[in-house]
Amino acid sequence: MPKSPHKERDLRAYARSTQFKIVLGALLITFVVGNGLIWLLYGSDAASLGLLCMGIGLVPVLLIIISMWMMNWIVQKTKGD
Repeated sequence: MPKSPHKERDLRAYARSTQFKIVLGALLITFVVGNGLIWLLYGSDAASLGLLCMGIGLVPVLLIIISMWMMNWIVQKTKGD
């Protein structure tokens, strides 16, 4: 019985996908569990303020991610890939 053709594995794509899933899961846990506990202990007004603060706290992180993505795009463009 012939073996199936060996597919190339792109380990970088797999690592990128895994890292994205881990970060997304951490953010989801932080927002849901953290804000849920705030709501449970302090009420809905505090929970809405907690969401606002967490959202504002994500702005610098998103700016860093966007700038890193843009730098990577520029390098790939000049490299010719």
